[in-house]
Amino acid sequence: MKILVPVKRVVDYNVKIRVDKETNAVDLNNVKMSINPFDEIAVEEAIRIKEGGKCDEIVVVSLGPEQSKETIRNALAMGADRGIHVKTEHSPEPLLVAKVLAKIIEKESFDLIILGKQSIDDDCNQTGQMLSALLDCSIGTYASKIEIENDSFVVTREIDGGLQTIKLAKPAVLTTDLRLNEPRYASLPNIMKAKQKTIDEVDPADLQIEMQPKVVTKKVEEPPARIGGGKVESIEDLVDKLKNVSGVI
Repeated sequence: MKILVPVKRVVDYNVKIRVDKETNAVDLNNVKMSINPFDEIAVEEAIRIKEGGKCDEIVVVSLGPEQSKETIRNALAMGADRGIHVKTEHSPEPLLVAKVLAKIIEKESFDLIILGKQSIDDDCNQTGQMLSALLDCSIGTYASKIEIENDSFVVTREIDGGLQTIKLAKPAVLTTDLRLNEPRYASLPNIMKAKQKTIDEVDPADLQIEMQPKVVTKKVEEPPARIGGGKVESIEDLVDKLKNVSGVI
């Protein structure tokens, strides 16, 4: 069985986001970047499946600028076998990512595609669902447990009412939730070994995909500073403030 794991390079979750007032965009200068946390969980799950003897190869793919290779190397250091870098000058929107992944999957036979349910920069939560539609294959979202039974995947999903267990046929797309696992730290020997692992470069033009974005970000701004609360003398005063000052009722 072959597993494909898409990973995205994002601002590290510990970093406080700053807005560049000149460009009206997120300031990425001298900012620590890392693997999207949900994608890191996907890499960890793929490695655990391989350690269980049920996977032959784990391939990691990332779309983005040259620096995205560092993200791929981190996944290789965790235990993935091979990387694919699709070089783009900007961070593609979910539909473009799904189209690129579908083309890559067409060239190689993957039984399972595991990716994070969403990235922490745009929080779209769309790529996995779009990819499943393009491939016309089964999908399990918000996975908190994955088991392999013969040629099927038994997936426990986190839903509003609790937990749902579904059985999916191969090939399948799975998106990971936070409680699926806890990613490992890459050891120094594995970091050194990752430098010798192969990262294939792919040009979107070779996939016959037009990478012109359909969605344009007009402006990014920080949320307004929170204003301290106050005290009221009566319920009537509270209702008056909620209605006439805050406008929430």
